[in-house]
Amino acid sequence: DGAHRWFLMQCSPLREGSGAIVGWSWYVSHSELDERKRTEALLAGEKRVLEMVARGRPLPIILDALCAVVEAAAPGCRCSVLLIDPRRSTFHSGAAPTLPSGYTTAIEGAPVTRTVGPCGMAASLNTQVIVSDIASDARWDRDAWPALALAHDLRSVWSTPILSLAGNVLGTFALYQQEPGRPTVLHQALIEQFTHVASIAIERAQTEAALRRSQAFLAEAQRLSSTGSFAWRADSDEITWSEELYRIHELDPSTPMTLQRSATRVHPDDMPLFIASVENARRDGRDFEVEPRLLMPDGSIKHVHIVAHATRDETGGLEYIGALQDVTERRQSQDALDKARSELAHVARVTSLGVLTASIAHEVNQPLSGILTNASTGFRMLADDPPNVEGARETARRTMRDARRAADVIARLRALFTKNGAATESVDLNEATREVIALSSGEWRRAGVIVRTELADDLPLVAGDRVQLQQVVLNLMLNASESMSGVEDRPRLLTIRTGIDDDHRVRVSVRDVGVGIDPQNLERLFEAFYSTKSGGMGIGLSVSRSIIARHNGRLWAAPNEGLGATFAFSLPAAVGTS
Repeated sequence: DGAHRWFLMQCSPLREGSGAIVGWSWYVSHSELDERKRTEALLAGEKRVLEMVARGRPLPIILDALCAVVEAAAPGCRCSVLLIDPRRSTFHSGAAPTLPSGYTTAIEGAPVTRTVGPCGMAASLNTQVIVSDIASDARWDRDAWPALALAHDLRSVWSTPILSLAGNVLGTFALYQQEPGRPTVLHQALIEQFTHVASIAIERAQTEAALRRSQAFLAEAQRLSSTGSFAWRADSDEITWSEELYRIHELDPSTPMTLQRSATRVHPDDMPLFIASVENARRDGRDFEVEPRLLMPDGSIKHVHIVAHATRDETGGLEYIGALQDVTERRQSQDALDKARSELAHVARVTSLGVLTASIAHEVNQPLSGILTNASTGFRMLADDPPNVEGARETARRTMRDARRAADVIARLRALFTKNGAATESVDLNEATREVIALSSGEWRRAGVIVRTELADDLPLVAGDRVQLQQVVLNLMLNASESMSGVEDRPRLLTIRTGIDDDHRVRVSVRDVGVGIDPQNLERLFEAFYSTKSGGMGIGLSVSRSIIARHNGRLWAAPNEGLGATFAFSLPAAVGTS
Protein backbone atom coordinates (compact mmCIF):
# COMPACT_ATOMS: atom_id res chain seq x y z
CA ASP A 1 0.00 0.00 0.00
CA GLY A 2 3.02 2.30 -0.25
CA ALA A 3 3.51 2.59 3.52
CA HIS A 4 6.88 1.89 5.08
CA ARG A 5 7.87 0.24 8.36
CA TRP A 6 11.07 0.08 10.39
CA PHE A 7 12.80 -3.24 11.23
CA LEU A 8 15.98 -4.32 13.05
CA MET A 9 17.94 -7.28 11.60
CA GLN A 10 20.76 -8.83 13.69
CA CYS A 11 22.95 -11.65 12.22
CA SER A 12 25.55 -13.89 13.95
CA PRO A 13 27.48 -16.84 12.36
CA LEU A 14 27.44 -20.41 13.70
CA ARG A 15 30.97 -21.30 14.85
CA GLU A 16 32.84 -24.47 15.78
CA GLY A 17 34.73 -24.92 19.00
CA SER A 18 37.82 -23.58 17.30
CA GLY A 19 35.94 -20.46 16.31
CA ALA A 20 35.68 -21.26 12.61
CA ILE A 21 32.39 -20.56 10.86
CA VAL A 22 30.41 -23.73 10.10
CA GLY A 23 29.69 -23.51 6.40
CA TRP A 24 27.17 -20.78 5.66
CA SER A 25 25.17 -21.17 8.84
CA TRP A 26 23.99 -17.95 10.52
CA TYR A 27 21.59 -17.02 13.32
CA VAL A 28 19.26 -14.24 12.17
CA SER A 29 16.98 -12.07 14.40
CA HIS A 30 14.33 -9.92 12.62
CA SER A 31 12.42 -7.39 14.83
CA GLU A 32 9.84 -4.77 13.87
CA LEU A 33 10.84 -1.26 15.20
CA ASP A 34 8.04 0.77 13.68
CA GLU A 35 6.40 1.59 17.02
CA ARG A 36 9.72 2.50 18.62
CA LYS A 37 10.76 4.70 15.68
CA ARG A 38 7.39 6.45 15.74
CA THR A 39 7.71 7.03 19.47
CA GLU A 40 11.24 8.37 19.06
CA ALA A 41 10.12 10.70 16.27
CA LEU A 42 7.25 12.00 18.39
CA LEU A 43 9.51 12.56 21.38
CA ALA A 44 12.01 14.38 19.18
CA GLY A 45 9.23 16.51 17.71
CA GLU A 46 7.81 17.28 21.15
CA LYS A 47 11.30 18.22 22.34
CA ARG A 48 11.76 20.60 19.41
CA VAL A 49 8.43 22.30 20.14
CA LEU A 50 9.14 22.64 23.87
CA GLU A 51 12.58 24.08 23.10
CA MET A 52 10.89 26.68 20.92
CA VAL A 53 8.57 27.50 23.84
CA ALA A 54 11.51 27.81 26.23
CA ARG A 55 13.34 30.14 23.83
CA GLY A 56 10.35 32.43 23.57
CA ARG A 57 9.64 31.92 19.87
CA PRO A 58 6.40 33.52 18.58
CA LEU A 59 3.31 31.44 19.29
CA PRO A 60 2.19 31.07 15.60
CA ILE A 61 5.60 29.56 14.69
CA ILE A 62 5.43 27.16 17.66
CA LEU A 63 1.91 26.00 16.79
CA ASP A 64 2.82 25.54 13.12
CA ALA A 65 5.73 23.32 14.17
CA LEU A 66 3.42 21.37 16.49
CA CYS A 67 0.94 20.72 13.66
CA ALA A 68 3.76 19.59 11.38
CA VAL A 69 4.93 17.00 13.96
CA VAL A 70 1.39 15.64 14.39
CA GLU A 71 0.68 15.44 10.67
CA ALA A 72 3.98 13.59 10.09
CA ALA A 73 2.98 11.03 12.71
CA ALA A 74 -0.60 10.67 11.43
CA PRO A 75 -0.61 10.49 7.62
CA GLY A 76 -3.87 11.66 6.04
CA CYS A 77 -4.73 13.99 8.93
CA ARG A 78 -4.77 17.78 8.86
CA CYS A 79 -4.10 19.51 12.14
CA SER A 80 -5.68 22.74 13.41
CA VAL A 81 -5.32 24.84 16.56
CA LEU A 82 -7.98 27.47 17.26
CA LEU A 83 -7.37 30.03 20.00
CA ILE A 84 -10.07 31.78 22.04
CA ASP A 85 -10.01 35.52 22.68
CA PRO A 86 -11.33 35.68 26.28
CA ARG A 87 -12.26 39.37 25.97
CA ARG A 88 -14.67 38.74 23.09
CA SER A 89 -15.29 34.96 23.38
CA THR A 90 -14.39 34.49 19.72
CA PHE A 91 -12.19 32.08 17.75
CA HIS A 92 -9.08 33.10 15.89
CA SER A 93 -6.63 30.88 14.08
CA GLY A 94 -3.57 29.71 15.93
CA ALA A 95 -2.23 27.31 13.30
CA ALA A 96 -3.65 25.29 10.40
CA PRO A 97 -0.80 24.83 7.90
CA THR A 98 -2.55 22.34 5.57
CA LEU A 99 -6.22 23.25 5.94
CA PRO A 100 -7.78 25.21 3.06
CA SER A 101 -7.47 28.96 3.67
CA GLY A 102 -11.11 29.46 2.73
CA TYR A 103 -12.18 27.25 5.62
CA THR A 104 -9.93 28.87 8.24
CA THR A 105 -10.86 32.39 7.08
CA ALA A 106 -14.58 31.61 7.47
CA ILE A 107 -14.08 30.50 11.09
CA GLU A 108 -11.86 33.46 12.05
CA GLY A 109 -13.69 35.68 14.56
CA ALA A 110 -16.65 33.28 14.95
CA PRO A 111 -18.30 33.22 18.39
CA VAL A 112 -17.44 30.37 20.72
CA THR A 113 -20.81 28.59 20.58
CA ARG A 114 -22.06 25.07 19.90
CA THR A 115 -23.24 26.08 16.44
CA VAL A 116 -19.67 26.60 15.15
CA GLY A 117 -19.05 22.91 14.45
CA PRO A 118 -17.23 20.44 16.69
CA CYS A 119 -14.66 23.05 17.81
CA GLY A 120 -17.35 25.39 19.09
CA MET A 121 -19.13 22.51 20.84
CA ALA A 122 -15.89 21.14 22.37
CA ALA A 123 -14.97 24.57 23.74
CA SER A 124 -18.50 25.27 25.03
CA LEU A 125 -18.97 21.86 26.70
CA ASN A 126 -15.29 21.35 27.66
CA THR A 127 -15.27 17.84 26.22
CA GLN A 128 -13.95 16.01 23.16
CA VAL A 129 -16.32 15.99 20.17
CA ILE A 130 -15.89 13.32 17.46
CA VAL A 131 -17.59 13.59 14.05
CA SER A 132 -16.91 10.44 12.05
CA ASP A 133 -18.88 11.64 9.00
CA ILE A 134 -19.79 15.26 8.56
CA ALA A 135 -22.24 14.48 5.77
CA SER A 136 -24.41 12.25 7.98
CA ASP A 137 -24.04 13.91 11.41
CA ALA A 138 -27.31 15.62 12.31
CA ARG A 139 -26.11 17.78 15.20
CA TRP A 140 -25.53 20.82 12.95
CA ASP A 141 -28.37 20.35 10.45
CA ARG A 142 -29.58 23.92 10.98
CA ASP A 143 -26.13 25.49 10.93
CA ALA A 144 -23.81 26.59 8.15
CA TRP A 145 -20.77 24.68 9.34
CA PRO A 146 -21.41 21.26 7.63
CA ALA A 147 -21.74 22.86 4.21
CA LEU A 148 -18.58 24.86 4.78
CA ALA A 149 -16.58 21.75 5.74
CA LEU A 150 -17.90 19.60 2.90
CA ALA A 151 -17.22 22.37 0.39
CA HIS A 152 -13.53 22.05 1.30
CA ASP A 153 -13.48 18.21 1.06
CA LEU A 154 -13.46 17.62 4.82
CA ARG A 155 -15.46 14.54 5.93
CA SER A 156 -14.43 13.82 9.53
CA VAL A 157 -13.06 15.84 12.44
CA TRP A 158 -12.09 15.13 16.04
CA SER A 159 -11.90 18.25 18.27
CA THR A 160 -10.51 18.44 21.83
CA PRO A 161 -10.47 21.46 24.17
CA ILE A 162 -7.06 22.84 25.17
CA LEU A 163 -7.10 23.54 28.92
CA SER A 164 -4.95 25.74 31.12
CA LEU A 165 -3.54 24.52 34.44
CA ALA A 166 -6.52 26.19 36.12
CA GLY A 167 -8.96 24.29 33.88
CA ASN A 168 -9.92 27.22 31.63
CA VAL A 169 -10.47 26.57 27.93
CA LEU A 170 -7.69 28.23 25.92
CA GLY A 171 -8.72 26.89 22.51
CA THR A 172 -9.27 23.66 20.58
CA PHE A 173 -7.01 21.06 18.96
CA ALA A 174 -8.57 19.30 15.96
CA LEU A 175 -7.64 16.62 13.42
CA TYR A 176 -9.45 16.60 10.04
CA GLN A 177 -9.61 13.86 7.40
CA GLN A 178 -10.90 13.85 3.84
CA GLU A 179 -12.51 10.45 4.45
CA PRO A 180 -15.03 9.39 7.11
CA GLY A 181 -13.44 7.78 10.14
CA ARG A 182 -12.91 7.65 13.88
CA PRO A 183 -9.67 8.25 15.78
CA THR A 184 -7.44 5.21 16.32
CA VAL A 185 -5.46 4.53 19.48
CA LEU A 186 -2.52 6.27 17.79
CA HIS A 187 -4.65 9.29 16.99
CA GLN A 188 -5.93 9.55 20.56
CA ALA A 189 -2.40 9.30 21.91
CA LEU A 190 -1.31 12.09 19.56
CA ILE A 191 -4.28 14.24 20.57
CA GLU A 192 -3.61 13.79 24.28
CA GLN A 193 0.15 14.39 23.95
CA PHE A 194 0.05 17.47 21.75
CA THR A 195 -3.02 19.06 23.28
CA HIS A 196 -0.97 19.20 26.46
CA VAL A 197 2.04 20.66 24.61
CA ALA A 198 -0.23 23.25 22.97
CA SER A 199 -1.62 24.26 26.36
CA ILE A 200 1.95 24.85 27.63
CA ALA A 201 2.80 27.00 24.62
CA ILE A 202 -0.43 29.03 24.70
CA GLU A 203 -0.39 29.64 28.45
CA ARG A 204 3.29 30.64 28.33
CA ALA A 205 2.58 33.07 25.50
CA GLN A 206 -0.41 34.56 27.31
CA THR A 207 1.58 34.96 30.52
CA GLU A 208 4.43 36.69 28.69
CA ALA A 209 1.97 38.95 26.85
CA ALA A 210 0.28 39.86 30.14
CA LEU A 211 3.69 40.57 31.68
CA ARG A 212 4.65 42.80 28.76
CA ARG A 213 1.35 44.68 29.05
CA SER A 214 1.85 45.03 32.79
CA GLN A 215 5.38 46.32 32.31
CA ALA A 216 4.21 48.72 29.62
CA PHE A 217 1.39 49.98 31.86
CA LEU A 218 3.81 50.38 34.79
CA ALA A 219 6.37 52.21 32.66
CA GLU A 220 3.71 54.55 31.28
CA ALA A 221 2.25 55.15 34.74
CA GLN A 222 5.72 55.91 36.10
CA ARG A 223 6.39 58.29 33.22
CA LEU A 224 3.08 60.12 33.67
CA SER A 225 3.52 60.44 37.44
CA SER A 226 7.31 61.03 37.30
CA THR A 227 7.73 58.14 39.72
CA GLY A 228 10.48 55.53 39.55
CA SER A 229 10.87 52.34 41.58
CA PHE A 230 13.98 50.77 43.06
CA ALA A 231 15.27 47.88 45.16
CA TRP A 232 18.26 48.25 47.49
CA ARG A 233 20.02 45.47 49.40
CA ALA A 234 21.47 47.06 52.52
CA ASP A 235 24.18 44.43 53.07
CA SER A 236 25.75 44.58 49.58
CA ASP A 237 24.46 47.99 48.38
CA GLU A 238 23.14 46.24 45.26
CA ILE A 239 20.60 48.55 43.58
CA THR A 240 18.02 47.90 40.87
CA TRP A 241 16.42 50.93 39.21
CA SER A 242 13.45 51.31 36.91
CA GLU A 243 13.88 53.14 33.61
CA GLU A 244 12.04 56.19 34.95
CA LEU A 245 14.59 56.59 37.77
CA TYR A 246 17.39 56.86 35.23
CA ARG A 247 15.37 59.50 33.36
CA ILE A 248 14.73 61.53 36.52
CA HIS A 249 18.44 61.44 37.46
CA GLU A 250 19.49 62.00 33.82
CA LEU A 251 21.83 59.00 33.93
CA ASP A 252 22.65 56.43 31.25
CA PRO A 253 20.53 53.27 31.79
CA SER A 254 23.26 51.09 30.26
CA THR A 255 25.61 51.84 33.17
CA PRO A 256 25.10 49.66 36.29
CA MET A 257 23.65 51.59 39.23
CA THR A 258 25.42 51.84 42.57
CA LEU A 259 24.71 53.75 45.76
CA GLN A 260 27.75 55.95 45.14
CA ARG A 261 26.62 56.74 41.60
CA SER A 262 23.14 57.70 42.73
CA ALA A 263 24.66 59.97 45.39
CA THR A 264 26.49 61.99 42.72
CA ARG A 265 23.18 63.65 41.88
CA VAL A 266 22.33 64.64 45.48
CA HIS A 267 22.59 68.37 46.17
CA PRO A 268 25.71 69.08 48.29
CA ASP A 269 23.65 70.88 50.93
CA ASP A 270 21.40 67.81 51.28
CA MET A 271 24.23 65.26 51.36
CA PRO A 272 24.25 65.06 55.20
CA LEU A 273 20.52 64.32 55.12
CA PHE A 274 21.03 61.66 52.43
CA ILE A 275 23.92 59.98 54.27
CA ALA A 276 22.05 60.03 57.58
CA SER A 277 18.97 58.48 55.97
CA VAL A 278 21.04 55.68 54.38
CA GLU A 279 22.91 54.90 57.59
CA ASN A 280 19.74 54.95 59.70
CA ALA A 281 18.00 52.63 57.24
CA ARG A 282 20.96 50.25 57.20
CA ARG A 283 21.15 50.22 61.01
CA ASP A 284 17.47 50.26 62.02
CA GLY A 285 15.91 48.19 59.22
CA ARG A 286 12.78 50.36 59.26
CA ASP A 287 10.74 52.08 56.59
CA PHE A 288 11.98 55.55 55.78
CA GLU A 289 10.89 58.66 53.94
CA VAL A 290 13.08 61.56 52.84
CA GLU A 291 12.93 64.56 50.47
CA PRO A 292 16.41 65.52 49.19
CA ARG A 293 17.21 67.77 46.26
CA LEU A 294 19.06 66.65 43.13
CA LEU A 295 21.58 68.84 41.34
CA MET A 296 21.59 68.24 37.59
CA PRO A 297 24.64 68.69 35.31
CA ASP A 298 23.13 71.88 33.85
CA GLY A 299 22.82 73.40 37.33
CA SER A 300 19.07 72.91 37.64
CA ILE A 301 17.59 71.53 40.86
CA LYS A 302 15.01 68.79 41.22
CA HIS A 303 13.04 68.03 44.36
CA VAL A 304 12.31 64.34 44.93
CA HIS A 305 10.22 62.44 47.47
CA ILE A 306 11.58 58.99 48.44
CA VAL A 307 9.56 56.35 50.29
CA ALA A 308 11.02 52.90 51.03
CA HIS A 309 9.63 49.78 52.71
CA ALA A 310 11.93 47.38 54.55
CA THR A 311 11.68 43.62 53.89
CA ARG A 312 13.70 40.52 54.78
CA ASP A 313 14.57 37.70 52.40
CA GLU A 314 14.66 34.01 53.31
CA THR A 315 18.18 34.37 54.72
CA GLY A 316 17.27 37.41 56.81
CA GLY A 317 19.01 39.88 54.50
CA LEU A 318 17.64 43.43 54.64
CA GLU A 319 16.19 44.79 51.41
CA TYR A 320 14.28 47.99 50.68
CA ILE A 321 11.61 48.30 48.02
CA GLY A 322 10.82 51.90 47.30
CA ALA A 323 9.64 54.64 45.00
CA LEU A 324 11.07 58.03 44.10
CA GLN A 325 8.84 60.77 42.71
CA ASP A 326 9.95 63.98 41.04
CA VAL A 327 7.96 66.64 42.92
CA THR A 328 9.79 69.65 41.50
CA GLU A 329 6.72 71.24 39.92
CA ARG A 330 4.64 70.61 43.03
CA ARG A 331 7.40 72.02 45.22
CA GLN A 332 7.75 75.12 43.06
CA SER A 333 4.00 75.62 43.18
CA GLN A 334 4.03 75.14 46.96
CA ASP A 335 6.91 77.61 47.34
CA ALA A 336 5.04 80.14 45.23
CA LEU A 337 1.94 79.56 47.33
CA ASP A 338 3.93 79.90 50.57
CA LYS A 339 5.44 83.14 49.30
CA ALA A 340 2.01 84.47 48.36
CA ARG A 341 0.65 83.49 51.77
CA SER A 342 3.60 85.17 53.49
CA GLU A 343 3.11 88.36 51.49
CA LEU A 344 -0.61 88.28 52.14
CA ALA A 345 -0.02 87.77 55.87
CA HIS A 346 2.42 90.67 55.86
CA VAL A 347 -0.10 92.91 54.12
CA ALA A 348 -2.75 91.78 56.60
CA ARG A 349 -0.46 92.57 59.53
CA VAL A 350 0.38 96.00 58.10
CA THR A 351 -3.27 96.68 57.39
CA SER A 352 -4.30 95.54 60.87
CA LEU A 353 -1.59 97.69 62.40
CA GLY A 354 -2.79 100.66 60.39
CA VAL A 355 -6.38 100.09 61.42
CA LEU A 356 -5.35 99.66 65.06
CA THR A 357 -3.25 102.82 64.96
CA ALA A 358 -6.03 104.83 63.32
CA SER A 359 -8.55 103.50 65.82
CA ILE A 360 -6.35 104.40 68.78
CA ALA A 361 -5.64 107.84 67.34
CA HIS A 362 -9.31 108.53 66.67
CA GLU A 363 -10.67 107.23 69.96
CA VAL A 364 -7.97 108.61 72.24
CA ASN A 365 -7.54 111.98 70.55
CA GLN A 366 -10.66 113.55 72.11
CA PRO A 367 -10.00 112.65 75.76
CA LEU A 368 -6.33 113.59 75.36
CA SER A 369 -7.33 116.96 73.96
CA GLY A 370 -9.69 117.39 76.90
CA ILE A 371 -6.93 116.52 79.35
CA LEU A 372 -4.61 119.07 77.70
CA THR A 373 -7.27 121.80 77.74
CA ASN A 374 -8.27 121.14 81.34
CA ALA A 375 -4.65 121.12 82.47
CA SER A 376 -4.01 124.45 80.74
CA THR A 377 -7.18 125.99 82.23
CA GLY A 378 -6.33 124.79 85.73
CA PHE A 379 -2.86 126.23 85.43
CA ARG A 380 -4.26 129.65 84.51
CA MET A 381 -6.77 129.55 87.39
CA LEU A 382 -3.99 128.80 89.85
CA ALA A 383 -2.01 131.67 88.35
CA ASP A 384 -4.77 134.19 89.00
CA ASP A 385 -4.45 136.66 91.84
CA PRO A 386 -6.03 135.52 94.03
CA PRO A 387 -5.85 131.88 92.72
CA ASN A 388 -9.20 130.37 91.65
CA VAL A 389 -8.82 127.22 93.73
CA GLU A 390 -12.38 126.02 93.25
CA GLY A 391 -12.15 126.40 89.47
CA ALA A 392 -8.80 124.60 89.43
CA ARG A 393 -10.32 121.83 91.51
CA GLU A 394 -13.13 121.44 88.93
CA THR A 395 -10.73 121.32 85.99
CA ALA A 396 -8.75 118.64 87.83
CA ARG A 397 -11.95 116.60 88.13
CA ARG A 398 -12.53 116.99 84.39
CA THR A 399 -8.91 115.95 83.71
CA MET A 400 -9.42 112.77 85.73
CA ARG A 401 -12.69 112.11 83.86
CA ASP A 402 -10.96 112.42 80.47
CA ALA A 403 -8.09 110.21 81.63
CA ARG A 404 -10.58 107.50 82.61
CA ARG A 405 -12.22 107.90 79.19
CA ALA A 406 -8.83 107.35 77.51
CA ALA A 407 -8.19 104.25 79.67
CA ASP A 408 -11.62 102.86 78.76
CA VAL A 409 -10.87 103.38 75.06
CA ILE A 410 -7.62 101.43 75.36
CA ALA A 411 -9.40 98.63 77.24
CA ARG A 412 -12.10 98.37 74.56
CA LEU A 413 -9.54 98.27 71.74
CA ARG A 414 -7.53 95.61 73.59
CA ALA A 415 -10.66 93.51 74.02
CA LEU A 416 -11.45 93.99 70.34
CA PHE A 417 -8.04 92.73 69.17
CA THR A 418 -7.74 89.92 71.73
CA LYS A 419 -9.19 86.45 71.03
CA ASN A 420 -11.46 85.85 74.01
CA GLY A 421 -13.53 82.80 74.72
CA ALA A 422 -11.16 80.25 73.15
CA ALA A 423 -12.87 77.10 71.89
CA THR A 424 -12.25 74.00 73.99
CA GLU A 425 -12.04 70.57 72.34
CA SER A 426 -10.14 67.30 72.62
CA VAL A 427 -6.80 67.74 70.85
CA ASP A 428 -4.37 65.06 69.64
CA LEU A 429 -1.02 66.84 70.00
CA ASN A 430 0.68 64.29 67.71
CA GLU A 431 -1.77 65.07 64.93
CA ALA A 432 -1.68 68.82 65.62
CA THR A 433 2.14 68.77 65.47
CA ARG A 434 2.16 66.85 62.16
CA GLU A 435 -0.20 69.45 60.68
CA VAL A 436 2.08 72.30 61.76
CA ILE A 437 5.11 70.56 60.20
CA ALA A 438 3.26 69.85 56.95
CA LEU A 439 1.74 73.32 56.59
CA SER A 440 5.09 75.03 57.21
CA SER A 441 7.29 72.56 55.30
CA GLY A 442 8.33 75.27 52.88
CA GLU A 443 9.72 77.35 55.76
CA TRP A 444 11.95 74.49 56.98
CA ARG A 445 13.16 73.76 53.46
CA ARG A 446 14.14 77.36 52.80
CA ALA A 447 15.93 77.51 56.16
CA GLY A 448 17.78 74.23 55.47
CA VAL A 449 16.28 72.67 58.60
CA ILE A 450 15.88 68.90 58.95
CA VAL A 451 12.76 68.19 61.00
CA ARG A 452 12.78 64.89 62.90
CA THR A 453 9.74 63.69 64.82
CA GLU A 454 9.72 61.28 67.76
CA LEU A 455 6.04 61.10 68.58
CA ALA A 456 4.92 58.77 71.36
CA ASP A 457 2.39 56.06 70.62
CA ASP A 458 -0.97 56.12 72.41
CA LEU A 459 -0.51 59.74 73.48
CA PRO A 460 -3.48 60.92 75.60
CA LEU A 461 -5.65 63.74 74.30
CA VAL A 462 -5.62 67.18 75.91
CA ALA A 463 -8.47 69.68 76.28
CA GLY A 464 -7.97 73.10 74.73
CA ASP A 465 -7.98 75.35 71.71
CA ARG A 466 -6.36 73.45 68.84
CA VAL A 467 -5.41 76.60 66.90
CA GLN A 468 -3.79 78.29 69.89
CA LEU A 469 -1.80 75.18 70.79
CA GLN A 470 -0.61 74.86 67.19
CA GLN A 471 0.38 78.53 67.36
CA VAL A 472 2.63 77.69 70.32
CA VAL A 473 4.21 74.71 68.53
CA LEU A 474 4.83 76.82 65.42
CA ASN A 475 6.37 79.65 67.44
CA LEU A 476 8.75 77.26 69.22
CA MET A 477 9.77 75.69 65.89
CA LEU A 478 10.35 79.09 64.27
CA ASN A 479 12.49 80.18 67.23
CA ALA A 480 14.50 76.96 66.97
CA SER A 481 14.96 77.45 63.23
CA GLU A 482 16.15 81.04 63.72
CA SER A 483 18.62 79.96 66.40
CA MET A 484 20.27 77.67 63.81
CA SER A 485 20.31 80.21 60.96
CA GLY A 486 24.03 80.80 61.37
CA VAL A 487 24.98 77.12 61.75
CA GLU A 488 27.17 75.91 58.85
CA ASP A 489 29.38 73.18 60.33
CA ARG A 490 26.64 70.65 61.12
CA PRO A 491 23.14 69.68 59.95
CA ARG A 492 20.45 72.03 61.20
CA LEU A 493 18.51 69.35 63.02
CA LEU A 494 15.22 70.20 64.75
CA THR A 495 13.70 67.39 66.82
CA ILE A 496 10.10 67.38 68.06
CA ARG A 497 9.18 64.86 70.74
CA THR A 498 5.94 64.04 72.47
CA GLY A 499 5.53 61.93 75.58
CA ILE A 500 4.08 61.63 79.07
CA ASP A 501 5.76 63.15 82.12
CA ASP A 502 6.08 61.39 85.46
CA ASP A 503 3.00 63.27 86.71
CA HIS A 504 0.99 61.91 83.71
CA ARG A 505 0.93 65.23 81.89
CA VAL A 506 1.31 65.35 78.11
CA ARG A 507 4.60 66.93 77.03
CA VAL A 508 5.76 68.47 73.75
CA SER A 509 9.43 69.47 73.35
CA VAL A 510 11.30 71.23 70.53
CA ARG A 511 15.07 70.67 70.49
CA ASP A 512 17.58 72.47 68.25
CA VAL A 513 21.32 72.40 67.73
CA GLY A 514 21.71 76.17 67.47
CA VAL A 515 23.65 78.75 69.44
CA GLY A 516 21.96 77.85 72.72
CA ILE A 517 20.74 80.16 75.51
CA ASP A 518 22.32 81.77 78.54
CA PRO A 519 21.03 79.98 81.70
CA GLN A 520 20.93 83.35 83.47
CA ASN A 521 18.35 84.65 80.97
CA LEU A 522 16.00 81.64 80.94
CA GLU A 523 13.09 83.35 82.64
CA ARG A 524 13.60 86.69 80.90
CA LEU A 525 12.99 84.93 77.57
CA PHE A 526 9.29 84.81 78.44
CA GLU A 527 9.00 88.46 79.37
CA ALA A 528 7.11 90.73 76.99
CA PHE A 529 9.36 92.78 74.67
CA TYR A 530 12.49 90.94 75.72
CA SER A 531 14.30 89.36 72.77
CA THR A 532 17.75 87.97 72.04
CA LYS A 533 17.21 88.51 68.30
CA SER A 534 18.29 91.76 66.70
CA GLY A 535 14.99 92.19 64.87
CA GLY A 536 12.75 90.47 67.41
CA MET A 537 9.86 92.14 69.23
CA GLY A 538 9.94 89.84 72.27
CA ILE A 539 6.26 88.95 72.00
CA GLY A 540 6.14 85.32 70.77
CA LEU A 541 7.31 83.47 73.88
CA SER A 542 5.34 85.75 76.17
CA VAL A 543 2.13 85.09 74.23
CA SER A 544 2.94 81.35 74.06
CA ARG A 545 3.39 81.14 77.84
CA SER A 546 0.07 82.98 78.32
CA ILE A 547 -1.69 80.49 76.03
CA ILE A 548 -0.20 77.50 77.87
CA ALA A 549 -1.08 79.06 81.23
CA ARG A 550 -4.71 79.47 80.12
CA HIS A 551 -4.66 75.74 79.35
CA ASN A 552 -3.48 74.98 82.92
CA GLY A 553 -0.06 74.04 81.58
CA ARG A 554 3.56 75.07 81.89
CA LEU A 555 6.08 76.32 79.30
CA TRP A 556 9.82 76.30 80.02
CA ALA A 557 13.26 76.27 78.39
CA ALA A 558 16.56 74.56 79.14
CA PRO A 559 20.01 74.49 77.52
CA ASN A 560 21.06 71.14 76.05
CA GLU A 561 24.00 69.19 77.41
CA GLY A 562 25.60 69.55 74.01
CA LEU A 563 24.59 72.08 71.39
CA GLY A 564 21.46 74.19 71.30
CA ALA A 565 18.45 74.41 73.59
CA THR A 566 15.12 72.72 74.24
CA PHE A 567 11.76 74.47 74.72
CA ALA A 568 8.91 72.37 76.09
CA PHE A 569 5.41 72.61 77.48
CA SER A 570 3.19 70.19 79.33
CA LEU A 571 -0.59 70.04 79.64
CA PRO A 572 -2.96 67.92 81.72
CA ALA A 573 -4.51 65.03 79.86
CA ALA A 574 -8.19 65.35 79.02
CA VAL A 575 -10.52 63.63 81.46
CA GLY A 576 -10.95 59.96 80.59
CA THR A 577 -7.96 59.73 78.22
CA SER A 578 -4.97 59.41 80.53
